[in-house]
Amino acid sequence: MEPDKDLNRDTDDLPLRANTNHILVRHYVLDLTVNFDRKVISGSVVLFLEPCSGLGTKAEDDIGPGARTLEAGGSRDVSVCRSRDMDTVEDGTKGLGETTTRMEKMFGASERDGAEFQALSAVGSQTAAETENIQSSHSWETTSDGDFTLVLDCCDLDVSKVEEVDVTSVSSMVASERSDVSSVNPQAAFIQNLISVPSSRWRQKHQLFLLCSRAHGAQDGSSLHFQRDRWSLQVRKKGVATPQEFPRALRICYETRPTGGSVRWTKDQDNRVCVYTAGSPINNRALFPCQEPPVAMSTWHATVRAPSECVVLMSGEEQTVPTEDGDTPFLIWNYYVTMPMPASTFTLAVGHWHQVTAEIPPALERGVRAGAHCSKIAKLGAGPGEWTEADLRSGLVSSISEVVKGSSLKTGSGDQTTRSDSAFCYSSLEDEGLSVTDYSGMVDDGICCSHGDYPCRFTEQLARSQRVIPHRVFGPVCLLQKAQGVLKLLPQCLAAAHTVLGVHPFPRLDVLIVPAGFSSLGMASPHIIFLSQSVLYAGSLGSGENGLSLCGSRMCHEIAHSWFGLVIGARDWTEEWISEGFATYLEDIIWAQAQHLSLQETAEQSDLKALLRWRRLSDELQNSEEALQILRPNMENTGQASESGSSTVKHALNPDKTFMQVHYLKGYFLLRFLASQVGEQQFIDFFRLFVKKYHGQLILSQDFLRMLLITFPSMERKGLTLSAIYADWLDRPGIPKWLYERSAVWSQTRLVEEVKAEVMSDQLVMLLELLLEEEELSTATVRALQRTYNLQNQDAEVQHRWCELVVKHAYTRAYRDVEHFLVHDQAMGVYLYGELMVQEDPEQQALARRCLSLVTEQMDQSARRVVEEMVL
Repeated sequence: MEPDKDLNRDTDDLPLRANTNHILVRHYVLDLTVNFDRKVISGSVVLFLEPCSGLGTKAEDDIGPGARTLEAGGSRDVSVCRSRDMDTVEDGTKGLGETTTRMEKMFGASERDGAEFQALSAVGSQTAAETENIQSSHSWETTSDGDFTLVLDCCDLDVSKVEEVDVTSVSSMVASERSDVSSVNPQAAFIQNLISVPSSRWRQKHQLFLLCSRAHGAQDGSSLHFQRDRWSLQVRKKGVATPQEFPRALRICYETRPTGGSVRWTKDQDNRVCVYTAGSPINNRALFPCQEPPVAMSTWHATVRAPSECVVLMSGEEQTVPTEDGDTPFLIWNYYVTMPMPASTFTLAVGHWHQVTAEIPPALERGVRAGAHCSKIAKLGAGPGEWTEADLRSGLVSSISEVVKGSSLKTGSGDQTTRSDSAFCYSSLEDEGLSVTDYSGMVDDGICCSHGDYPCRFTEQLARSQRVIPHRVFGPVCLLQKAQGVLKLLPQCLAAAHTVLGVHPFPRLDVLIVPAGFSSLGMASPHIIFLSQSVLYAGSLGSGENGLSLCGSRMCHEIAHSWFGLVIGARDWTEEWISEGFATYLEDIIWAQAQHLSLQETAEQSDLKALLRWRRLSDELQNSEEALQILRPNMENTGQASESGSSTVKHALNPDKTFMQVHYLKGYFLLRFLASQVGEQQFIDFFRLFVKKYHGQLILSQDFLRMLLITFPSMERKGLTLSAIYADWLDRPGIPKWLYERSAVWSQTRLVEEVKAEVMSDQLVMLLELLLEEEELSTATVRALQRTYNLQNQDAEVQHRWCELVVKHAYTRAYRDVEHFLVHDQAMGVYLYGELMVQEDPEQQALARRCLSLVTEQMDQSARRVVEEMVL
């Protein structure tokens, strides 16, 4: 494959270059070190590969859901890659525990001592690559055009070496346990057998992956040649012409760049350094070379070395217990997953985080309140019952090792045992006033797991009854008091989600309050949720239970992603509505359940939310390109890829799309429309059936819609065919007729009529939106609104509308509220800069420029580009 030197750098389509139809990564082993001084993450990643045979062009309709798990564009039946003699695999894994022990003695349980291995992990500077975006081994051009090329998605990484891993020592040790292991390529046969080890032996399998990753590079003189262009890393081995002959285990030594798009180096609200993966449109290709197409699902193990005062949070099934890294000032954290998932779901956060506890000591509370800024917490006296600032910084009077120590807890994943933090929260449902009825059981519908082989929680009885999974909340010291609202709501939201959708797909959950520069209100990943500080303001003292509405609904939205977005993902990333539309629809249902609302209260709250979303969607569609309004922009080509498996994600790099909500809102309204046709409760029951059938798999829109039409045949009799739904909702811009009609009904609901009375948060939003339509408001009216409703201290949704009102009517006395919002609520304030500039008021324009200068270093790159276009 030729490098993409001619790729249009101004295009807004994101290329997925990995040739997943030829070869697949089945497991990653990452060995990384976080360097805050240089703002880089360095180390290596070992890839365990499996070639794909039978590269046919099977039609989408001919492929069953079980075979669809790891396809690319409907062109590969996953069973082709996994059709191995399982009896042989079973025999080959006998005595793996003994073998692992022997191999650990040979390599060392955490081998990093060998000079040769250290040399392999060392990454040199690549200053030339920073300007040209091209890297290659010196002999890349001398390799034959007939050689097979492994293509990995890669961006903003400096690669120093790519080598084949020699697993001879490990394979020979395992082979000594049996006499029938023979092959023309014994290393390839060993890796293939390892990949095929059944889920019942996942622990031994992961141990062997780890041991293989520590092996030395091949010493046969046939080194691997590589080249990196803007979007990919390409690897060849001279004389290897097919994927079947290509090495099965590779080590890539590399270093991230400080400005890499997938990795955010910034400071938290305590002004302490931190780094996290931002979930940017390019996903994880700037964190490690990988296969980005969602069809390339894999497992992984990650070892992360970070300064000893830091906490490392990551996607992983067990909460790690960090160990010392020799005499260095680092701790080692290990995480892994046993469920194959797209590389884009890998999430990492390293910082001086502290765990939120049920009670915040008075000394800490006074310290936070006394400071004008979070980074200036006053030093506290060391009298009895009080903490010093050093105590607070050191982890709330507990060392990091104490934070993560705990006992084992069975979570229901085969032989899986989860290491549980002693500070994990296990709320009593009776104490919380939550329902203790087990709603997760369903009638025997004959639906079984149809995904690939992995330890599945959906098959475990214990997981079925686990309404509240172990959970923790982390954040900077200055936000711990406000973050108590999250800790209070989590068990209610988790129990409600279980009631609505059944088994929690993942065994544990961490929630991290991310730095102010985070560009959205939340982001869900396996086992961890990033939450914006903007949702915490509702939990300030004196705001009452109603003030938790934004926090609660957002938590429910992110929790819903565990089912729709993570355990069930979109096979084509252009179909974002499958994730975001579903989570938006479910957040209302789960949040209503968490609040124990009556049917009438649920319906009224739902209609008010619908009206607010309708107004937002209507405004967005009037002020955006039609091409960005389509939920299925690839239309009939959705899910298709090239012969190699590469594809593009349409509009993914368009900064305007980054801040649009059409996939959330239009997708949400499509689901409301479908629910209105079959009945709300019947629709929720169908969701549970759909989750049972498709968990662990990737889907397209037609998978959901076809199953719905089959389940409810009366819909087709009403003219609701697959093609009709495509035409009205998915394949065209604008607003469907049904939505226009329903919006008129929502405008006349009781809660809207009562908006001038004692109001809830959503009603305040409604009031302010109505006032924003007024051409003129007197200063006295604006002042009265502020005084009556204390608008600057409401949640971020209310504050945003209040700031718009302040800007529109040039209410100078509240400009400080606008500045505070733009600095502290970056996840929501992007377009407020445009409002400040469009008024052509010199004072407002100066305010916009001043705010941008205050946050420009910590601001999300995409957001900064959009704002700079408005302001500069």
